[in-house]
Amino acid sequence: MAHKRIIKLDGPLNFRDIGGYQNENGKTVKWNKIYRSDSLSSLSASDQKRLAQLQITTDCDLRSQYEKNSAPDILWANVKLVDVPVYAEVGVDKSKEHYNSQFLGQLPSLNNNFMGRIYQQTLLNAHSQTMFAKVFAELLTLPEEEALVYHCSAGKDRTGMVSVLVLMALGIADDTIARDYLLTNQLYDFAVSRQLPSNDEISQMVAKMNVTKGEGIAIKGITETIRQGWGDFATFFKKELGFSTIDYQQLRKMYLV
Repeated sequence: MAHKRIIKLDGPLNFRDIGGYQNENGKTVKWNKIYRSDSLSSLSASDQKRLAQLQITTDCDLRSQYEKNSAPDILWANVKLVDVPVYAEVGVDKSKEHYNSQFLGQLPSLNNNFMGRIYQQTLLNAHSQTMFAKVFAELLTLPEEEALVYHCSAGKDRTGMVSVLVLMALGIADDTIARDYLLTNQLYDFAVSRQLPSNDEISQMVAKMNVTKGEGIAIKGITETIRQGWGDFATFFKKELGFSTIDYQQLRKMYLV
């Protein structure tokens, strides 16, 4: 199967493969296995056929119930819809503020990083952690020949947070994770004309991105919080998401080549 970062569809504008990124050990995230997207409520018949051809059999919807009711996903052949609302419903506060002293020590300073603080708060929220774990559970049980997509409405914030966690789990460097996050902004610039960039053009755009300012530093709300609070992703994966060392090793075995 061909390797393409951007999957061109009639409806979604930001449907893409997170494969192809290389980690610190020289291993690469497998292509055609894990996809991220914006809303899947506008799929055409052709889009549905395309997603079925890609053997995407799990659709993790990260949106709220209100968003789902307003614009429900259009499903395709042989797909399972998984309800994974990342944000807790209004009025439900399940944040784990005791971590500040019990586990985290000194959280990274994010005073001038608005989105980073939002991501940090979400990362420390008990409900959100349960939803993140749910996505990882789906990845761990996904058959070898099948693929999974997770998405929110714009494919940026909630989808971006899940992408950060998945790529961290697979050992991808922060700068690469930030570039994948920022790619959403680049793609929406192409949305009006529907002239999506080629793989080579995407590679050139990614190489030129400045990840040290603006939205590029937002992902530190996740990456630095995990490192300063738990030491590394593997510990966070086990202590907060409830998985084992074997699960962590299995995840990397399944999605790295």
